Amino acid sequence: MAQDRTSFDIPPDMRRMAEQSVEQARQAFDGFIAAAHRTVSTIEEQATSAQANVRDMGQKAMTYAEKNVTTSFEFAQKVLQAKDLQEILQIQSEFVRAQLQTLAQQAQDLGQSAAKATMDAARPKGMT
Repeated sequence: MAQDRTSFDIPPDMRRMAEQSVEQARQAFDGFIAAAHRTVSTIEEQATSAQANVRDMGQKAMTYAEKNVTTSFEFAQKVLQAKDLQEILQIQSEFVRAQLQTLAQQAQDLGQSAAKATMDAARPKGMT
């Protein structure tokens, strides 16, 4: 009997192991995020002259990091549920395209925030 070569079945044990790996990575990321939040808080406390700008940039960076990693986990889950190689390639293509666009927007936003923080720091006291 000829096998259907377009079918792409992931063995249950391999799927379970992959799902466990994704969950372990998610837990590790949650620990990383908690530590990063603590670090951002420490930086905010030490940067009294530019506290508002530091907070804004730190929060933006954390929001972007959380969004990007969440999107990556969603991508991994979609790949695990794919029915064939063609679907995996489509999922990956859509993910890469969306991530490149997102990262470009995030970099532009953070660059603008950094420029604003630099200008605010260089502005003489008493000027707004």
